[in-house]
Amino acid sequence: MSPRTALETVCVIGLGYIGLPTAAVLAQAGKKVIGIDVKQTTIDAINAGTVPFVEDGLETVVAGVVAQGKLSAQTDPPAADAYIVSVPTPFKGNHDADLSYIEAAARSIAPKLTGGELVVLESTSPPGATDFMAEVILGVRPELTKEPNLPNSLYFSHAPERVLPGRIMIEMVENDRIIGGLSKEAGELNRDLYASFCRGELLLTDARTAEMAKLTENAFRDVNIAFANELSIIADRQGIDVWELIELSNHHPRVNILQPGPGVGGHCIGVDPWFIVSADRQHSNLIRTAREVNDSKPELVIEKVLEKAERLKNPTVAALGIAFKANIDDLRESPSRNIAGSLAGRLTDGTVLVVEPNVDELPKELAEQDNVELADLDSALDRADIVLLMVDHDPFKEIDRELLQEKIVIDTKGLWR
Repeated sequence: MSPRTALETVCVIGLGYIGLPTAAVLAQAGKKVIGIDVKQTTIDAINAGTVPFVEDGLETVVAGVVAQGKLSAQTDPPAADAYIVSVPTPFKGNHDADLSYIEAAARSIAPKLTGGELVVLESTSPPGATDFMAEVILGVRPELTKEPNLPNSLYFSHAPERVLPGRIMIEMVENDRIIGGLSKEAGELNRDLYASFCRGELLLTDARTAEMAKLTENAFRDVNIAFANELSIIADRQGIDVWELIELSNHHPRVNILQPGPGVGGHCIGVDPWFIVSADRQHSNLIRTAREVNDSKPELVIEKVLEKAERLKNPTVAALGIAFKANIDDLRESPSRNIAGSLAGRLTDGTVLVVEPNVDELPKELAEQDNVELADLDSALDRADIVLLMVDHDPFKEIDRELLQEKIVIDTKGLWR
């Protein structure tokens, strides 16, 4: 049996920040898409034409394709021409990748396969993860094979996402994509499917190179952010404004230093470089050191706040922003979220007022602390002794500086300099 060249029915496993937009743009391109998720609340929201998280432009597309009958959601995978696995790949305590979600997705797909299907891994993964997914499926279904162009062939490929939260619906369509098949035929089949919605260049390679390429992109960013963060620590100790320093240095035609901050968060840059380190611990010294520099930055922010709070009785800290970047509601791997929680735990006689304009409730670990409140911006600024800016959300840019005159201000983003 040759590959199913039409690939009209697509099943997307995992309807999170990448899986749901992928499902939406495929449905918008005319495919019949069935999304799979373990959360019933997510299933119900999508089938009602709404979305479970904030992403510019996503809800409009989802509402449209659900109304047209092109997208639906359920808990169990159906038979389909193509499967896209978009599940979490966190790391374990030793920074090795946790592939259990990929394994669970593969096992859920395996009983539905008959031969000729395309199975794509979109989850950002260490080298070898696509092979691992194939091995799991073929272990369950040994009568099938990854060798191409046979009646019982399956076609495995890796197509890592390359989008920026807040711009996912634009970049999903416009950005170039790297596609790595376990066989040439698998890569070409994956390319043809993604060509239905992607206007960027579709670059074919093997699966391990595709896996490593995504990790490389994020490690490059991480190393450069680590340089800026380390520079900010040194500049602070020398009494130098690091943002002025970087601005001046960037006037050199071949220098482009990034901006420092309270750490590095999100599901990519703060995680993916560790997958390179775990793949070759002996030769990844620079990448590991960059991760350690960025992971150490939150503690330095906490220490600076605690030093100021020592002078105050029952201090109140306004923690501005707990998302991992500006103008989104994504709190995954957010250093700001962790800073707020740690401050609350260590300021036993103080209060932490969390201001996060993109969420309606605190995450569980913050909500359970008695001295943490979710506050609106005006109230927090009025009550605070210390104002800690951690995320440069647009509303924070508009704060009247006179409101900060009597406050102790710790600005980790250089917004108010």
